[in-house]
Amino acid sequence: MPTFRNLLILAVLCFFSACDSGSEESGAVTDDDQVKEQDNGDMNAGGQDIVIDSLPLETIILPEGFKIAHYATGVENARSLAMGKNGTIFVSSRKHDEVRALRDTDGDMVADKMWVVASGLNTPNGVAFREGDLYIAEISRILKLSDIENNLETPGEPEVIYDEYPSDTHHGWKYIAFGPDGKLYVPVGAPCNICESDSIYASITRMNPDGTDMEIFVHGVRNSVGFDWNPQTNELWFTDNGRDMLGDNMPPCELNRAPEKGMHFGYPYCHGGTISDPEFGSKYDCSRFTAPAQNLGPHVAPLGMKFYRGNKFPEQYRRNIFIAEHGSWNRSEKIGYRVTMVPVVDNSEASGYKVFAEGWLNDAEQEAWGRPVDLLEMPDGSFLLSDDKANAVYRIYYEG
Repeated sequence: MPTFRNLLILAVLCFFSACDSGSEESGAVTDDDQVKEQDNGDMNAGGQDIVIDSLPLETIILPEGFKIAHYATGVENARSLAMGKNGTIFVSSRKHDEVRALRDTDGDMVADKMWVVASGLNTPNGVAFREGDLYIAEISRILKLSDIENNLETPGEPEVIYDEYPSDTHHGWKYIAFGPDGKLYVPVGAPCNICESDSIYASITRMNPDGTDMEIFVHGVRNSVGFDWNPQTNELWFTDNGRDMLGDNMPPCELNRAPEKGMHFGYPYCHGGTISDPEFGSKYDCSRFTAPAQNLGPHVAPLGMKFYRGNKFPEQYRRNIFIAEHGSWNRSEKIGYRVTMVPVVDNSEASGYKVFAEGWLNDAEQEAWGRPVDLLEMPDGSFLLSDDKANAVYRIYYEG
């Protein structure tokens, strides 16, 4: 039986052994590390821990050298993406009433904290960030949460900056973004599949950040749920969802370019630049309208689109447009459910249309496990991609 003296000697030896184990191999925490952990904890206090659920990313096919990884899972109905100046990722929802904020607090390119920053909203599909404030688009209103990154725990009630958009829910959900002119751009979809309507419908509008001076920028846009500006020319490019009920292969969805205010892109009279609408096309010839910069697949439902501004992708991918195709809903053979790329020549001309990432749709079984929605370029040159079916945000990057 050990004596008291032996036990005392053993305790002393264990104490000195533990104090001497502070090497890199042992994972010991230095004084500097303790300071960093404390600072990081203060800055990112609270929030719900994100536990990554594994999705079948092995089915996704990308060009050689590109990889896809989980950035966040469990983000219900993840739709539009916006990034704050401190790296917070804001994620909207169309089918739920909440907007969420994600943070990667340890710098491993995977989000580990999530906050609900707004709830009880009416289809809050659009989010945009400007000068510390988060803007949110409902069906008929534009809201603002001030100084949001410093108030993730207690964001308060949003300020209403505009509340005069139509209340129609058909194509009423909105994508929003600030343009190079400092104005907030807000689309207003057609309240139908195909119809003539008041001028506010089937348009893209813009306003000052305080909600004043709302005006229609372009007309004839059936339902745009994604746009971006060419960083070389500051010209607006946008996707548009083509009408339904003309068969599996008509009309094409569209990628359009709007270098100036007042342009008309054809809806409801003309589709894809050359297809006269069977109901309304007799009123105006297609030559009166601006044709698409690039026709896309029929019923692919193009949503978010972004110019790639970074330099981490190989040269052939730079300065081109990437489009998240949500996928068809009533085509006899499903199409879309992928990310496509449109090369841009001389900063103004679209040159072709090709698949960049696919595999969310099983063509043989005609079942999709995911539906891409929006793209967001990160400071490291990777893309985030939201998925409202898999409730996830992915990161696409080039590894070479």
